[in-house]
Amino acid sequence: MSESLFRAAMLKRSGWAVAGLLASSIAIAQSTATLTRAVNEQVGAEQAAQQTQSRVEQLDDETRQAVAEYRATIQETESLRRYNQQLEQTIKSQLEEMQTMQRQIGEIETTAREIVPFLQKMLATLEEFVKLDMPFLPEERAKRIQDLKDMMARADVAIAEKFRRIVEAYQVEMEYGRTLETYQGKVGDRTVDMLRVGRVALMYQTLDGAETGYWDVDKQDWVEDNDYRDAVAAGLKIARKQAAPDLLVVPVRAPKEAK
Repeated sequence: MSESLFRAAMLKRSGWAVAGLLASSIAIAQSTATLTRAVNEQVGAEQAAQQTQSRVEQLDDETRQAVAEYRATIQETESLRRYNQQLEQTIKSQLEEMQTMQRQIGEIETTAREIVPFLQKMLATLEEFVKLDMPFLPEERAKRIQDLKDMMARADVAIAEKFRRIVEAYQVEMEYGRTLETYQGKVGDRTVDMLRVGRVALMYQTLDGAETGYWDVDKQDWVEDNDYRDAVAAGLKIARKQAAPDLLVVPVRAPKEAK
């Protein structure tokens, strides 16, 4: 083989090698590009998956928050419903109470119209009773009756207060029948020591003890009777708490046959 042919063969072989290398390089480049594209696609897919997961988690948080808000709204609505029911019951009760009060006010007005004549009758009865009773504490009892009369004419005194005062006067008169009392009073123009034994007897004794007597219910006058001197003196000491309670001899009106 000549040198020229050898060189030509070598050149040809070199060309084929270069071509092979170029082909290999192109193949490698294509593989690398494909791999890079695959890697990029995988990375993109993973990023997309992460974004999707983040969105899902965000939506899940929003859903839980919405559910929590919904439940809170339901609870608040139920609480308001119960509160409204309670208010309705309260308003109903207040309306019923108002109706009751209005009815009672009407009854009070009616009662007031009826009770005034009744109180006046009570006062007239009390005044007549005092006039017919034994004449003890005449000024005090007469003043009490007059004060009640003046009170009944006053518009600024409530009906309840008028009733209370009249009942109180009755109670005072009742108390007289259960007590022993002494005070200074008048028999004629003389000042004497009076001894009231309940409503059983009203007796007197002059300050010097020289005269003793009692009120005669039948005669409606004072009767001197010194036989009761010691009894009245003892009674005066008991009333003044100067002696212990003891039995007293007092004049008692004889019972009469009922007609």
